[in-house]
Amino acid sequence: MTNRRTPDPSPQDPSGKKKTPPPQKRGCAGCLVKIFVILLLVGAVALAGASVWGALYVQKLSATLPSTDEIIQRKPNLATHVFDRHGKLLARLFQEDRVWVPFEKISPWMVKAILAAEDSSFYEHGGVRPFAILRSILTGDRGHGASTITQQLARNLFLSRETTMERKAKEALLSFRIEKIFTKDQILEMYLNTIYFGHGAWGIGAAARTYYDKSAEQLNLGESSMLAGIVAAPEKYSPRRSPELAVSRQSYVLRRMVDVGFISPSEATEVKETPLKLTKLSKSGLESSSAPYFVSQVLFKHLLPKYGTDQVYQQGLTVHTTLDLELQHAAEEAIQGLKTEGAIVALDPKTGEVLAMVGGKNFNVSKFNRATQAFRQPGSAFKPFVYTAAAEQGIRPVDRILDAPLSYGNGWSPQNFDGQFHGEMTLLNAIINSYNTAAVRLAELVGPDKILDVVRRMGLTTPHITGDLSLALGSASVTPLDLVTAYAPFANGGFRVSPFLVREVRSNTGEVLEQNGASLVPALAPEVAATVRSMLQDAVLAGTGSRARVKGWETFGKTGTANDFRDAWFVGGVPNLVVVVYAGNDDHSPIGKGKTNTGGVIAAPVWNAFVTKAAALLGLPPTFSDKESAQVQEVRVCKITGYLASKGCSSLPVLLPYDLVPTAVCPQHGGDPFEAENDLQAPRLYLAGADEPLLAQYALGGASGTATAALPRASEVRPLDPIFVPPTTTQNIYEKDPSPANQIEERYQDLLKQYGLSN
Repeated sequence: MTNRRTPDPSPQDPSGKKKTPPPQKRGCAGCLVKIFVILLLVGAVALAGASVWGALYVQKLSATLPSTDEIIQRKPNLATHVFDRHGKLLARLFQEDRVWVPFEKISPWMVKAILAAEDSSFYEHGGVRPFAILRSILTGDRGHGASTITQQLARNLFLSRETTMERKAKEALLSFRIEKIFTKDQILEMYLNTIYFGHGAWGIGAAARTYYDKSAEQLNLGESSMLAGIVAAPEKYSPRRSPELAVSRQSYVLRRMVDVGFISPSEATEVKETPLKLTKLSKSGLESSSAPYFVSQVLFKHLLPKYGTDQVYQQGLTVHTTLDLELQHAAEEAIQGLKTEGAIVALDPKTGEVLAMVGGKNFNVSKFNRATQAFRQPGSAFKPFVYTAAAEQGIRPVDRILDAPLSYGNGWSPQNFDGQFHGEMTLLNAIINSYNTAAVRLAELVGPDKILDVVRRMGLTTPHITGDLSLALGSASVTPLDLVTAYAPFANGGFRVSPFLVREVRSNTGEVLEQNGASLVPALAPEVAATVRSMLQDAVLAGTGSRARVKGWETFGKTGTANDFRDAWFVGGVPNLVVVVYAGNDDHSPIGKGKTNTGGVIAAPVWNAFVTKAAALLGLPPTFSDKESAQVQEVRVCKITGYLASKGCSSLPVLLPYDLVPTAVCPQHGGDPFEAENDLQAPRLYLAGADEPLLAQYALGGASGTATAALPRASEVRPLDPIFVPPTTTQNIYEKDPSPANQIEERYQDLLKQYGLSN
């Protein structure tokens, strides 16, 4: 058997040594697969980590962003608009001058221009353009210039303008949310109403008005393309600041509009060749108001205390006031006729609505509102309240009193303006000539407490009034608004009114926040109001107020001149209107000296100029209509004796209650003395406490003269029980001026700071 040798698996080299077999080669493809798998796993882990980090980062950012509800409820700052009673704009109050314009009220040209300039693919993308952002980053712009309209809106409403990637991320997240919540048209509406156009104009509504004095709906292609160009950099591209840059930017917008097919090249060329006319840039704030003193009063005395700064200056209230802008312009024109500073207030006596208010000649020069802040002595303009108190005690205009010397223990001796005494006379004659001693004597008869009660019931609210006899001559300190309010009962049948300036306030959604109307409280019996008013009509017909008479209208009123000619007044009215004119220097220096510086000469003509225009503008009735309801009768009486007038009398018409009218004709000027003797309503002579010895000198014709014999006295000639209160002081009331004019500007600035409105 042949022995087979098993091959030696270990070959030997020729030297006899065993050979080591060569190593086997591993596959290169397998190595690459392993490497790829490892990298894939690492990448997957990194991606997962990045995704987790990204999710956590997005979650972290989202937690700092407004919720869906907050986005829906977020409103930009809106300007409050203040209107007159007819809907004419008086002022805009704002931190950002903006009025919201619905999308359908925005010019289609403006919509196309802003889309072409800022985001031509707005209606195609979902809020963000990722590739545009990436391209901007790669070119070194860090995302600038790639923002969509939605992103800009998100930034304007909720974010700062810091240039960080975190802010860009927040912007993108918000943009996605906004696109889910609102339609494209809604987003574009919000955008056009929030962007800044320069010169304090926020939103397209303010921009259209600021640059072109138009509504947003009226903008044409040229105006729209100019405004769209401004948005990128308002301070740089404003046509007011840089006309050439503005035109260049407009050309870019027009070129883009051509590129996207919104307009033709020929339309663009036509626009470029048509110059645009800018409206005059007006001042902002109260200085730009059509009625700054009035609006200032509304703002600081009503709106800010009631609603606060945020609501007034940011939430777009609509305020309808009582002011009549045409009357306001007439008052502003009339006040320029004063040689000093002054004030005019016009009031509707049926409601208390302030129809016009001028507090000075120039609000920019002086914020001192003399209509509401100047406490001044009214002088003889206070006397009607004395005669009203007398009328309430049954003393009639036809009754008589002495105009004779008076002297009190503290040295006070009131004098008449002409330095003379005029003897026994009717109350009617005393008031039309504004005799001082007669008024003081009457105040002594009726009592200062009765006079104070009357003025408070009629609406005088001043705290600066004394309870002594000097009040008969106007020693109180009142504002023009306060005084004209107290005259309203003479014109409205005896009702006290509460003056008000705001009729209605609405929120930016149209919700009524408040409504105000007339508040009338009975103050005087109708016959008393009508009787005293008729006395004041005679003061205009034949007395110191003759320069105030308004041709074609029954006019009543009273002059007033303060001591040393410091202040001059006329206050009164025509049917359905009461007005006061005040004139004086803020430092209380005299207007001048002598007869040419009285209320009748200084204030009455200005009053007449304004009221003549106002009566025509308002179409006021020519006569008062309360005679029948007040149960009074108009009679002509002798202004000397008070009896019914004969042909020989110097007579005036006057209203008297039916049961208090004399029946006899004046016996001193041709009437029957017997009838006068037996007239149960014959005029009476009223005497103050120390008047009896004065009769011999100051009675009509002397105490035993023939004239007196011909002038029977009433069977009851008696002094009233006097409540004698002599003046307590003779000091100058202005030594304690409660509202110095030189402090008003400082107080005005303090108010601005208090409400956070100062710069």
